[in-house]
Amino acid sequence: MKHLRALWRVVRATGHVVRGLWIIRTEFGRLTPSQTELLVREWSRQMLRIMGVELVVRGDPPTSGPLLVVANHMSWLDILVMNAAQPARFVSKSDAKHWPLLGALITGAGTLYIERGNRRDAMRMVHHMAERLRERDILAIFPEGTTGDGRALLPFHANLFQAAISANAPILPVALRFIDSRTGERHDAPVFVGDATLVGSIWATLCADGVQVVVRYGEPQMPQGRDRRTWARDMQDEVARLLAS
Repeated sequence: MKHLRALWRVVRATGHVVRGLWIIRTEFGRLTPSQTELLVREWSRQMLRIMGVELVVRGDPPTSGPLLVVANHMSWLDILVMNAAQPARFVSKSDAKHWPLLGALITGAGTLYIERGNRRDAMRMVHHMAERLRERDILAIFPEGTTGDGRALLPFHANLFQAAISANAPILPVALRFIDSRTGERHDAPVFVGDATLVGSIWATLCADGVQVVVRYGEPQMPQGRDRRTWARDMQDEVARLLAS
C-alpha cells in the first residue's frame, strides 16, 4: 500500500511541477514581486501537502529585506520547505540547476548559482549578493556548503557572509528539522547525504509516513564590527541553539 500511495503522489507531484513550470513561463514576468512571492509560497505549500510532508513554522518569518537568511542543510527538500515558510532568493550550488524538473523550478524562482570550490566565482557571487541586498532582497544560503545528516552541523563557510557585511544587512538564522509527527523523533526519509541518490531520497520521502518539517526562525543580527569568519561561527552557534530548542 505504501508503494501504491507513493506512486499516486508521484503522479500528483508531476502534475504540480508541470503547473509550476507553466506559471513561471506565463505569469512571472507580469506579476508584482509580492504577487510572485505569494504564488511561490502557495505552490510550495501545496507540493509539500502532495508529498505528505507537514510544515510547522516557529518564530517570525521575514516579511521584507534587506536580509540574508542562513540555515542548516539536510535535504533536496530544503529550498521547497523554506519557500513554503517564506520565499527568498536562494544561492545554491550549480549542480542543483541540473536536477530533473526541480532544477527548472528553482531556476525559474530566481535561484542564484555558484560553482562549488571556485574562488573567483565565489567573489562574483559576493558582489552580486551585496547588490541584491542593497536592492532590499531577501537572500538565503546554506553555509555548510553541502547536505549533512542533521545530527551535527558541518562548519559554516564564511565567504558569502561578506555580502551582508558589504551591504550592512542583517543575517537571520534558521533551523530545519525533519521529525516523525507521531513520535517527535528525527525522521531520516528526506535526508540526502552520503551515497544516497536524488531519486532514491525522493522515493523514500514519498513512501514515508508522518514526515513533519519544523522551520524555526531566530532573531536577525547586524554585523556589529564582526569579520565574516567570526560572524559565520556565531551564526553556526545560533543555528545549533535553535536546533536544540
